[in-house]
Amino acid sequence: MSLRRIALCILIAGTTAFGAGASQAASVAIEINAAPPPPRIVVVPPPRVGYVWVSGYWRWNGHRHIWVNGHWVRERRGWHWVPAQWVEAGPRWRFVPGHWER
Repeated sequence: MSLRRIALCILIAGTTAFGAGASQAASVAIEINAAPPPPRIVVVPPPRVGYVWVSGYWRWNGHRHIWVNGHWVRERRGWHWVPAQWVEAGPRWRFVPGHWER
């Protein structure tokens, strides 16, 4: 199986996991002392009917921030996508994963 196909399967599985609703979605709290770099400036591809653009974000890998590219996900009628973000919590930074909300 190609790496691209595996990544697509993981994306679909992750999107399905959030399908239960934001209140039921499992998330792991990540707090670090290092502020994330500024978001990258990315040219968003033209809109796709039935899909929502999920912006890229900085992910913490345990040692440093790694950029995760944006991608398209199938829209969910009646829901809206809340982008992933880093929130300053005193001297630390907390990661809030992107998720669907009603």
